[in-house]
Amino acid sequence: MTDFPKPPFPPQKQPMPGLTGKMDPRPNHGEESYRGSGRLTGLKAIITGGDSGIGRAVAIAYAREGADLVLAYLEEDEDAAEVKNLIEREGRKAVLISGDVRNPEHCRGIIRRAVDELGGIDILVNNAAHQATFKDIGDISDEEWQRTFETNIHAMFYLSKAAVPHMKPGGAIINTASVNSDMPNPILLAYATTKGAIQNFTGGLAQMLAAKGIRVNAVAPGPIWTPLIPSTMPEEAVKTFGQQVPMKRAGQPAELATAYVMLADPLSSYTSGTTVAVTGGKPFM
Repeated sequence: MTDFPKPPFPPQKQPMPGLTGKMDPRPNHGEESYRGSGRLTGLKAIITGGDSGIGRAVAIAYAREGADLVLAYLEEDEDAAEVKNLIEREGRKAVLISGDVRNPEHCRGIIRRAVDELGGIDILVNNAAHQATFKDIGDISDEEWQRTFETNIHAMFYLSKAAVPHMKPGGAIINTASVNSDMPNPILLAYATTKGAIQNFTGGLAQMLAAKGIRVNAVAPGPIWTPLIPSTMPEEAVKTFGQQVPMKRAGQPAELATAYVMLADPLSSYTSGTTVAVTGGKPFM
Protein backbone atom coordinates (compact mmCIF):
# COMPACT_ATOMS: atom_id res chain seq x y z
CA MET A 1 0.00 0.00 0.00
CA THR A 2 2.91 2.37 0.56
CA ASP A 3 5.37 1.48 -2.23
CA PHE A 4 3.80 3.75 -4.86
CA PRO A 5 4.35 7.42 -5.80
CA LYS A 6 2.49 10.06 -3.87
CA PRO A 7 1.70 13.66 -4.86
CA PRO A 8 2.86 16.25 -5.46
CA PHE A 9 3.68 15.19 -9.02
CA PRO A 10 5.89 17.21 -11.40
CA PRO A 11 4.12 19.79 -13.61
CA GLN A 12 3.03 18.10 -16.84
CA LYS A 13 0.54 18.51 -19.64
CA GLN A 14 -0.11 16.36 -22.71
CA PRO A 15 -2.49 16.59 -25.66
CA MET A 16 -5.40 14.14 -25.52
CA PRO A 17 -5.47 11.17 -25.22
CA GLY A 18 -1.94 11.16 -23.76
CA LEU A 19 1.01 8.75 -23.92
CA THR A 20 2.39 6.48 -21.22
CA GLY A 21 6.05 7.23 -21.92
CA LYS A 22 5.62 10.95 -21.32
CA MET A 23 4.19 10.58 -17.81
CA ASP A 24 6.26 11.43 -14.72
CA PRO A 25 6.23 9.18 -12.79
CA ARG A 26 5.58 6.42 -15.30
CA PRO A 27 2.50 4.37 -14.36
CA ASN A 28 2.93 0.88 -12.98
CA HIS A 29 0.88 -1.65 -14.97
CA GLY A 30 2.25 -4.74 -13.25
CA GLU A 31 4.97 -5.29 -15.84
CA GLU A 32 7.35 -6.52 -13.16
CA SER A 33 4.97 -7.47 -10.36
CA TYR A 34 1.95 -9.38 -11.67
CA ARG A 35 2.22 -13.15 -11.35
CA GLY A 36 -0.42 -15.30 -12.99
CA SER A 37 -1.84 -18.59 -11.73
CA GLY A 38 -3.75 -19.92 -14.74
CA ARG A 39 -7.14 -18.49 -13.77
CA LEU A 40 -8.05 -17.61 -17.39
CA THR A 41 -6.24 -20.40 -19.24
CA GLY A 42 -7.53 -20.84 -22.78
CA LEU A 43 -10.01 -17.96 -22.61
CA LYS A 44 -10.35 -15.25 -25.25
CA ALA A 45 -10.78 -11.61 -24.26
CA ILE A 46 -11.41 -8.22 -25.84
CA ILE A 47 -10.21 -5.10 -24.01
CA THR A 48 -11.06 -1.64 -25.31
CA GLY A 49 -8.64 1.10 -24.34
CA GLY A 50 -6.10 -1.69 -24.04
CA ASP A 51 -3.05 0.36 -25.04
CA SER A 52 -2.53 2.23 -21.76
CA GLY A 53 -3.68 2.83 -18.22
CA ILE A 54 -6.17 0.40 -16.74
CA GLY A 55 -6.61 -1.44 -20.03
CA ARG A 56 -2.87 -2.11 -20.30
CA ALA A 57 -2.71 -3.46 -16.74
CA VAL A 58 -5.69 -5.73 -17.39
CA ALA A 59 -4.13 -6.97 -20.63
CA ILE A 60 -0.88 -7.89 -18.87
CA ALA A 61 -2.75 -9.68 -16.09
CA TYR A 62 -5.05 -11.57 -18.47
CA ALA A 63 -2.11 -12.73 -20.58
CA ARG A 64 -0.26 -13.97 -17.50
CA GLU A 65 -3.43 -15.78 -16.43
CA GLY A 66 -3.47 -17.59 -19.79
CA ALA A 67 -5.84 -15.61 -22.04
CA ASP A 68 -5.44 -14.56 -25.68
CA LEU A 69 -6.39 -10.96 -26.39
CA VAL A 70 -7.80 -8.44 -28.82
CA LEU A 71 -6.75 -4.92 -27.82
CA ALA A 72 -8.83 -2.10 -29.27
CA TYR A 73 -7.48 1.44 -29.02
CA LEU A 74 -7.89 4.83 -30.68
CA GLU A 75 -4.58 5.76 -32.32
CA GLU A 76 -1.75 5.29 -29.80
CA ASP A 77 0.20 2.78 -31.91
CA GLU A 78 3.43 3.05 -29.92
CA ASP A 79 1.72 2.27 -26.61
CA ALA A 80 -0.28 -0.55 -28.19
CA ALA A 81 2.86 -2.13 -29.66
CA GLU A 82 4.46 -2.17 -26.21
CA VAL A 83 1.49 -4.04 -24.76
CA LYS A 84 1.45 -6.50 -27.67
CA ASN A 85 5.09 -7.30 -27.01
CA LEU A 86 4.41 -7.90 -23.31
CA ILE A 87 1.52 -10.25 -24.12
CA GLU A 88 3.50 -12.22 -26.68
CA ARG A 89 6.34 -12.67 -24.18
CA GLU A 90 3.86 -14.72 -22.16
CA GLY A 91 3.20 -16.95 -25.16
CA ARG A 92 -0.28 -15.54 -25.70
CA LYS A 93 -1.83 -14.10 -28.84
CA ALA A 94 -2.37 -10.33 -29.16
CA VAL A 95 -4.42 -8.73 -31.94
CA LEU A 96 -4.30 -4.92 -32.21
CA ILE A 97 -7.23 -2.96 -33.66
CA SER A 98 -7.08 0.83 -33.91
CA GLY A 99 -10.07 3.05 -34.52
CA ASP A 100 -12.84 5.06 -32.90
CA VAL A 101 -15.38 3.10 -30.87
CA ARG A 102 -17.87 5.92 -31.38
CA ASN A 103 -18.49 4.30 -34.77
CA PRO A 104 -20.95 1.40 -34.36
CA GLU A 105 -19.62 -0.38 -37.43
CA HIS A 106 -16.09 -0.22 -36.03
CA CYS A 107 -17.39 -1.81 -32.80
CA ARG A 108 -18.99 -4.62 -34.78
CA GLY A 109 -15.71 -5.03 -36.67
CA ILE A 110 -13.82 -5.49 -33.39
CA ILE A 111 -16.15 -8.35 -32.47
CA ARG A 112 -15.86 -9.96 -35.93
CA ARG A 113 -12.06 -9.88 -35.79
CA ALA A 114 -12.03 -11.36 -32.31
CA VAL A 115 -14.18 -14.25 -33.49
CA ASP A 116 -12.10 -14.74 -36.65
CA GLU A 117 -8.62 -14.38 -35.11
CA LEU A 118 -9.12 -15.76 -31.60
CA GLY A 119 -11.83 -18.28 -32.42
CA GLY A 120 -14.44 -16.86 -30.07
CA ILE A 121 -15.15 -14.46 -27.20
CA ASP A 122 -15.26 -15.36 -23.51
CA ILE A 123 -14.58 -11.96 -21.92
CA LEU A 124 -15.43 -8.42 -23.03
CA VAL A 125 -13.86 -5.56 -21.08
CA ASN A 126 -15.53 -2.26 -22.00
CA ASN A 127 -12.88 0.14 -20.79
CA ALA A 128 -12.31 2.87 -23.41
CA ALA A 129 -13.30 6.34 -22.18
CA HIS A 130 -13.17 10.04 -22.96
CA GLN A 131 -13.23 12.91 -20.47
CA ALA A 132 -12.56 16.63 -20.40
CA THR A 133 -12.83 19.23 -17.63
CA PHE A 134 -15.06 22.31 -17.64
CA LYS A 135 -15.86 24.76 -14.85
CA ASP A 136 -19.20 25.90 -16.28
CA ILE A 137 -21.96 24.10 -18.17
CA GLY A 138 -21.87 26.89 -20.74
CA ASP A 139 -18.35 25.83 -21.69
CA ILE A 140 -19.43 22.31 -22.70
CA SER A 141 -20.16 22.25 -26.41
CA ASP A 142 -22.82 20.02 -27.91
CA GLU A 143 -20.05 18.17 -29.73
CA GLU A 144 -18.12 17.53 -26.49
CA TRP A 145 -21.23 16.22 -24.72
CA GLN A 146 -22.04 13.92 -27.64
CA ARG A 147 -18.45 12.67 -27.95
CA THR A 148 -18.37 11.72 -24.28
CA PHE A 149 -21.61 9.76 -24.48
CA GLU A 150 -20.70 8.11 -27.79
CA THR A 151 -17.33 6.93 -26.45
CA ASN A 152 -18.26 5.98 -22.91
CA ILE A 153 -21.74 4.47 -23.10
CA HIS A 154 -22.92 4.13 -26.71
CA ALA A 155 -19.84 2.08 -27.64
CA MET A 156 -20.46 -0.16 -24.64
CA PHE A 157 -23.91 -0.95 -26.01
CA TYR A 158 -22.65 -1.57 -29.57
CA LEU A 159 -19.87 -3.89 -28.40
CA SER A 160 -21.97 -5.83 -25.91
CA LYS A 161 -24.82 -6.29 -28.38
CA ALA A 162 -22.44 -7.60 -31.04
CA ALA A 163 -20.48 -9.83 -28.64
CA VAL A 164 -23.32 -11.61 -26.84
CA PRO A 165 -24.32 -13.90 -29.75
CA HIS A 166 -20.75 -15.25 -29.77
CA MET A 167 -20.46 -15.77 -26.01
CA LYS A 168 -21.18 -19.13 -24.38
CA PRO A 169 -22.52 -19.73 -20.87
CA GLY A 170 -19.75 -18.77 -18.46
CA GLY A 171 -18.86 -15.65 -20.43
CA ALA A 172 -18.24 -12.33 -18.73
CA ILE A 173 -18.71 -8.66 -19.59
CA ILE A 174 -16.83 -6.17 -17.40
CA ASN A 175 -17.50 -2.44 -17.67
CA THR A 176 -15.27 0.32 -16.32
CA ALA A 177 -17.44 2.69 -14.29
CA SER A 178 -16.03 5.20 -11.78
CA VAL A 179 -16.50 6.65 -8.32
CA ASN A 180 -18.07 9.45 -10.34
CA SER A 181 -21.03 7.11 -10.83
CA ASP A 182 -22.51 8.26 -7.53
CA MET A 183 -20.09 10.99 -6.39
CA PRO A 184 -19.90 13.18 -9.50
CA ASN A 185 -17.07 15.67 -9.81
CA PRO A 186 -18.70 18.86 -11.14
CA ILE A 187 -15.81 19.71 -13.48
CA LEU A 188 -16.32 16.28 -15.12
CA LEU A 189 -20.06 16.72 -15.68
CA ALA A 190 -20.33 14.87 -19.00
CA TYR A 191 -17.94 12.08 -17.98
CA ALA A 192 -19.58 11.58 -14.57
CA THR A 193 -23.02 11.43 -16.17
CA THR A 194 -21.92 8.65 -18.51
CA LYS A 195 -20.39 6.73 -15.62
CA GLY A 196 -23.73 6.79 -13.84
CA ALA A 197 -25.29 5.43 -17.03
CA ILE A 198 -22.67 2.66 -17.16
CA GLN A 199 -23.58 1.54 -13.66
CA ASN A 200 -27.24 1.38 -14.61
CA PHE A 201 -26.43 -0.40 -17.89
CA THR A 202 -24.39 -2.98 -15.99
CA GLY A 203 -27.17 -3.78 -13.54
CA GLY A 204 -29.82 -4.03 -16.23
CA LEU A 205 -27.73 -6.11 -18.63
CA ALA A 206 -26.72 -8.52 -15.85
CA GLN A 207 -30.38 -9.32 -15.30
CA MET A 208 -31.07 -9.58 -19.02
CA LEU A 209 -28.20 -12.00 -19.70
CA ALA A 210 -28.48 -14.20 -16.61
CA ALA A 211 -30.60 -16.73 -18.48
CA LYS A 212 -27.83 -17.02 -21.09
CA GLY A 213 -25.24 -17.75 -18.39
CA ILE A 214 -23.32 -14.54 -19.11
CA ARG A 215 -22.23 -12.45 -16.13
CA VAL A 216 -22.04 -8.63 -16.25
CA ASN A 217 -20.18 -6.55 -13.67
CA ALA A 218 -18.42 -3.22 -13.32
CA VAL A 219 -15.28 -1.86 -11.69
CA ALA A 220 -15.44 1.64 -10.20
CA PRO A 221 -11.92 3.09 -9.97
CA GLY A 222 -11.04 6.05 -7.82
CA PRO A 223 -8.20 8.39 -8.90
CA ILE A 224 -5.88 6.25 -11.05
CA TRP A 225 -2.61 7.48 -12.58
CA THR A 226 -3.12 7.08 -16.35
CA PRO A 227 -2.44 9.21 -19.46
CA LEU A 228 -6.00 10.49 -19.22
CA ILE A 229 -4.99 12.59 -16.21
CA PRO A 230 -2.23 14.87 -17.60
CA SER A 231 -4.02 15.06 -20.95
CA THR A 232 -7.44 16.16 -19.63
CA MET A 233 -7.04 17.84 -16.24
CA PRO A 234 -5.66 21.25 -15.15
CA GLU A 235 -1.97 21.15 -14.20
CA GLU A 236 -2.69 22.05 -10.58
CA ALA A 237 -5.14 19.15 -10.31
CA VAL A 238 -2.53 16.83 -11.83
CA LYS A 239 0.05 17.96 -9.28
CA THR A 240 -2.13 16.93 -6.33
CA PHE A 241 -3.95 14.05 -8.03
CA GLY A 242 -5.06 11.37 -5.58
CA GLN A 243 -4.39 13.41 -2.47
CA GLN A 244 -8.11 13.53 -1.63
CA VAL A 245 -8.53 9.83 -0.76
CA PRO A 246 -7.61 8.25 2.59
CA MET A 247 -4.45 6.65 1.18
CA LYS A 248 -3.35 10.14 0.09
CA ARG A 249 -2.18 9.00 -3.35
CA ALA A 250 -3.38 8.02 -6.79
CA GLY A 251 -3.80 4.34 -7.50
CA GLN A 252 -1.62 2.66 -10.08
CA PRO A 253 -3.23 0.70 -12.95
CA ALA A 254 -1.60 -2.49 -11.63
CA GLU A 255 -3.66 -2.17 -8.47
CA LEU A 256 -6.91 -2.61 -10.42
CA ALA A 257 -5.91 -5.65 -12.45
CA THR A 258 -6.87 -8.16 -9.76
CA ALA A 259 -10.46 -6.87 -9.70
CA TYR A 260 -10.82 -7.46 -13.46
CA VAL A 261 -9.25 -10.91 -13.14
CA MET A 262 -11.63 -11.88 -10.34
CA LEU A 263 -14.68 -10.75 -12.32
CA ALA A 264 -13.50 -12.63 -15.44
CA ASP A 265 -12.61 -15.82 -13.56
CA PRO A 266 -15.18 -18.58 -14.23
CA LEU A 267 -14.98 -19.43 -10.51
CA SER A 268 -16.79 -16.12 -9.82
CA SER A 269 -19.89 -17.79 -11.19
CA TYR A 270 -22.36 -16.19 -8.75
CA THR A 271 -20.99 -12.66 -9.11
CA SER A 272 -23.10 -10.64 -11.53
CA GLY A 273 -24.78 -7.26 -11.47
CA THR A 274 -22.28 -5.84 -8.99
CA THR A 275 -19.68 -3.09 -8.93
CA VAL A 276 -16.25 -3.59 -7.40
CA ALA A 277 -14.90 -0.27 -6.13
CA VAL A 278 -11.12 0.31 -6.09
CA THR A 279 -10.86 3.68 -4.41
CA GLY A 280 -7.89 3.97 -2.06
CA GLY A 281 -10.11 3.80 1.01
CA LYS A 282 -12.90 6.16 -0.05
CA PRO A 283 -16.34 4.58 0.61
CA PHE A 284 -18.44 3.84 -2.47
CA MET A 285 -22.19 3.41 -2.13
